[in-house]
Amino acid sequence: MSPVLAGVLQLLALIAALALAYRPLGDYMARVYSSDKHLRVETWIYKAIGANPNTEMRWPAYLRGVLAFSAVGVLFLYLLQRVQGSLPGSLGFSAIDPDQAFNTAASFVANTNWQSYYGEQAMGHVVQTGGLAVQNFVSAAVGIAVAVALVRGFARSRTGELGNFWADLVRGTVRILLPISVVAAIVLVSLGAIQNFAGIHEVGQFLGGTQQWNGGAVASQEAIKELGTNGGGYFNANSAHPFENPNPISNLLEIFLILVIPFALTRTFGRMVGSLRQGYAILATMATIWIGFTALMMWTEFHHGGPAFDLAGGAMEGKETRFGIGGSSIFAVATTLTSTGAVNSFHSSFTGFGGGITMLGMQLGEIAPGGVGSGIYGMLIMAVIAVFIAGLMVGRTPEYLGKKIGTREIKLAACYILVTPALVLCFTAAAMALPTPVDSMTNSGAHGFSEILYAYTSGANNNGSAFAGLNADTQWFNSTIGLAMLLGRFLPIVFVLALAGSLAEQKPVPATAGTLRTDKPLFAGLLVGTILIITGLTYFPALALGPLAEGLAS
Repeated sequence: MSPVLAGVLQLLALIAALALAYRPLGDYMARVYSSDKHLRVETWIYKAIGANPNTEMRWPAYLRGVLAFSAVGVLFLYLLQRVQGSLPGSLGFSAIDPDQAFNTAASFVANTNWQSYYGEQAMGHVVQTGGLAVQNFVSAAVGIAVAVALVRGFARSRTGELGNFWADLVRGTVRILLPISVVAAIVLVSLGAIQNFAGIHEVGQFLGGTQQWNGGAVASQEAIKELGTNGGGYFNANSAHPFENPNPISNLLEIFLILVIPFALTRTFGRMVGSLRQGYAILATMATIWIGFTALMMWTEFHHGGPAFDLAGGAMEGKETRFGIGGSSIFAVATTLTSTGAVNSFHSSFTGFGGGITMLGMQLGEIAPGGVGSGIYGMLIMAVIAVFIAGLMVGRTPEYLGKKIGTREIKLAACYILVTPALVLCFTAAAMALPTPVDSMTNSGAHGFSEILYAYTSGANNNGSAFAGLNADTQWFNSTIGLAMLLGRFLPIVFVLALAGSLAEQKPVPATAGTLRTDKPLFAGLLVGTILIITGLTYFPALALGPLAEGLAS
């Protein structure tokens, strides 16, 4: 079987699996967030944290819950790393340095999971399982909760109430993320991923000599890191490591876990607003971009010219032979079009255009299908922008799902889409202008610029993957990328919840003959164009200096 055919078959199998899970999972999540009943274990949690799950919150109270919970998470994870040397199961590792501890705490709480350290050489079992793995669950649950609050803003009227943050957080963790993660972890163990609390031990090498390895609860963390679109890795090689991702079947399973909840949330959205066709329109937009990017990535990686590439069947540099170009390309697009950041190959070794595709995927806002929760609320923000543009074209006040898109709504949407580009471009410019950050580059020219642009794109968009080749374990990068991650996560959430509150207070507007049908293919096409044009105008100059220049020169 040719490598190209194998890649296409993997993609078709993945699409089929996602299609089978779409309806049951989407409907189940809609029931979870619409139910007024609480499980017994959830009641215990509410009592432990002193929360009343039946109290409705307006958007400022909901936001305070998000920020307070996340601030406590940052502080707890920071302190856990700083005292690691005194903890049991530390494997002899010392406390993490202050700047790196801040960066890691900000990273995992912000659902970014950027890592400027070697996981197997820095973090003990307690920090990995009691700190990082816990944040993998709750940071993902926070993203879903914010998305559900925005959906309620569209679904409700004449009220500013968006639900209860604590109830949404606990339900997302207990009813959705935990059960699926348990099943996925068991499957990963059966496929060869490790799950233990072994210490550091010597292993033999094929060519003689020994090497030190440590074990860990890898399969369980791998499951939630993919399912919650968290990223990161127990080992430095991430999902390219055979302990995390042993074979092509586990590779396809991990890609499925990355995509399944973000895609299924479009059906949850349709259920909760009372129109499945609206969910299908958003799904079609996401799927069009995802399939288009995957096809482009496979084309550029399979057909890059040159004798070495011809002999290898394509651009195999930086890719695992057990996954091949097809499995690596599908994974790379999935992880950068979502806020996952897990990698099974090194994006720095992709072709110039291939590296540009991974960057552009993040720069779109990671909305196709995007992160768990963040993908659907980012796409709905873009839908608001698209409706506004359509209204300008026909000279009519724009409406979306029966809600008028007025001055306040469009200002909030505009602030949302401007936050991450401002962070990415300003921090990248500062890093290139100062001598210390540039010293961390192992490559010069367009590729070196791409390394820094990718790092801040990944941080501000809460992705967490790295281009490789950049020494990011410095005070400058730990501090600035940490700030980019926190601001890139929580400033957009402020605007999302403010928009949700504004929409929930409105009186529904009845549809008329002049109302734009947002459940039709025409609107999906308009939405795709809006996303690509806005992103292209924002990032094209920077992309032209980096991956585009490198691709044209090769």
